[in-house]
Amino acid sequence: MALHKIKDFDPNYRDSFNKQDILSFDLYSGNEKVGSIEDLLVDDEGKFRYLVINTGFWVIGKRVLLPIGRTQIAFNERRVYADSLSRAQVENLPEYSESDLLDYDYEERVRSVYRPTVPATGVTYTPNPSRDRNSYSYQQDAALYNLDEQNSKELRLYEERLVASKTRQKVGEVAVNKRIETEVTTASVPIEKERVVIEETAPVDAGTAVTPGADAFREGEVARVEVYEETPDIHKEAVVREEVSVRKEINQQTVDAEEQLRRERLDVTTTGHPTVDKRPDPLPDER
Repeated sequence: MALHKIKDFDPNYRDSFNKQDILSFDLYSGNEKVGSIEDLLVDDEGKFRYLVINTGFWVIGKRVLLPIGRTQIAFNERRVYADSLSRAQVENLPEYSESDLLDYDYEERVRSVYRPTVPATGVTYTPNPSRDRNSYSYQQDAALYNLDEQNSKELRLYEERLVASKTRQKVGEVAVNKRIETEVTTASVPIEKERVVIEETAPVDAGTAVTPGADAFREGEVARVEVYEETPDIHKEAVVREEVSVRKEINQQTVDAEEQLRRERLDVTTTGHPTVDKRPDPLPDER
């Protein structure tokens, strides 16, 4: 059965890993970082078969295949644990190259290193005649290819967090209108009127004989005086009384809210004397 790179087989492979990219995870054996994940190989049915690991400085940067069943994937820590992986195994594994033909013989060389062996025989590759290349199934090595759900089971611990957000809603309207008010105003304008005053007075030399002039004893108009008066000119005119500017301003204020938040913690209860390796919680930015 042919093997394919996960990116080529399924470009959306991250959906299978809680939206995380397993190709960026680190490889650990116990508490020791021993390498990193470079690729994931799947078969024609899309089942996970091998992780391509780079052992970094652990074994001089050797790239080898690690059967998926020998791993525990910790998504919260962005780590893959291969606690049973040893330097001796890595040194005996064939070097992986993308140009290699990953046929039955190549995989058998890989499987022989990971299969349980008798201590006296070591881990040197020995073909197994009980396995036929034409009828071989990965289920014949279930310990190498089936994820150990019991030992790799992950419990999700939940906590509540306070989410502060804002919603914009209409709280009212402001309408600006004009209305006309009327009032009675009195304006005082002084005016002048002319009047003709005619006074008759007795001269100082009354009774004294005089020689009359040419106009004496003549009838008719003797004087004409034009008489004027002022009349008030009162009218209305519109003027700008004031200017009004209408605009919106934003006032900011901080609203505090207080809530009780719940958080789940893991309590481990043991019976007897089992060995429990409880790794520390991941940092907030690693979640």
